[in-house]
Amino acid sequence: MTERIAIVGGGTGGTVLANKLADDLADEIDAGDVEVALVTASPDHVYKPLFLYVAFGRREADQARRPIRELLDRRVTLHVALVTDVDVDDRRLTREDGATLDYDYLALATGANVAPEDVPGLAEGGHHYYAPEAAESLRDALASFEGGRLVLSVVGMPHMCPVAPLEFAFIADAWFRERGRRDEVELVYTYPSERVHSLDAIADWASPRMAERSIERETPFELQELDPDEQVAVGTDGTELPYDLFVTIPPHQGDELIVRSGLGDDGWIDVDQHTLEYPGAEGVFAFGDTADLPTSKAGSAAHYEAGVVADRIASLVRDETPTATYSGKTMCFIETGTDEATFVSFEYGEQPTLREPSRTVHWAKLAYNESYWLTARGLL
Repeated sequence: MTERIAIVGGGTGGTVLANKLADDLADEIDAGDVEVALVTASPDHVYKPLFLYVAFGRREADQARRPIRELLDRRVTLHVALVTDVDVDDRRLTREDGATLDYDYLALATGANVAPEDVPGLAEGGHHYYAPEAAESLRDALASFEGGRLVLSVVGMPHMCPVAPLEFAFIADAWFRERGRRDEVELVYTYPSERVHSLDAIADWASPRMAERSIERETPFELQELDPDEQVAVGTDGTELPYDLFVTIPPHQGDELIVRSGLGDDGWIDVDQHTLEYPGAEGVFAFGDTADLPTSKAGSAAHYEAGVVADRIASLVRDETPTATYSGKTMCFIETGTDEATFVSFEYGEQPTLREPSRTVHWAKLAYNESYWLTARGLL
């Protein structure tokens, strides 16, 4: 009997998982004992961290996109289709076109979506860089911004790439200095808690550097609405922040599929933080941004988690006891300007140690951006 493994989601986690399973179970797949299928709504794979560079005119949006078929092992069957229902009792996926796909093991990596429309006025008056068109629009706005008050407001918690707001603030500071416009630009950073980041170690590191660069901090600030006509951001406590250009980390939400299938009320799935197994059904895993875990929603976390899920599924297929566990490992680069960067690495319950920014780490980050496609293929 053929064991059927289905993966829903073609982002970093789903793609890495598919390729790792194809490699680990190559003999079983070639013998017809195992099938690995990846189901994703888009024919393209997108590397979202590149959009930050698009906003500052340092990359083009199309450089962040490649056909997913080119990234997948030949042993993986690709279904480009929208999944509309997951039935964990009958072990069946239903597609938008009505077709179904049965499975024995399921991995959900449906990711996170931005929802600026959840805050009145934000979609109409705010900019962000979490999608190609949005990043290009922000690029044009920054290029024509001669001076005034630029507010970077973190609204969505949790959100993809937790250090991205800090990166934007530091890059914007250096970018305007390089153009001789920094004295005309007032940079303001808001965060919905008392500190500039949810991790104390990162907040302790970032705050004095922001002060040195005259980046104002408004914390805590929870955005209630944006008034594009008056150009005022209104907080839940009534605080009003005037702005000339408003950039946001917008609210994030899980995939509607998760809610519709009854797997998570808010679109995130509760899983065991070490095994990544969904407790509501046997043989079901969720990871990456989809999973409600006490760690970052970052591509590196999805990458490490994919390795654990692959090992556990491969063990189950072979009737072995799974032993692989996820420790919460996450690694993130932090751009601290246009030519320096640092990085953090940590696990569950740990505070990261931050190193002095350097050009070496900055160039390592740029090199990783170019080699990311090898990561998606499971080669790094």
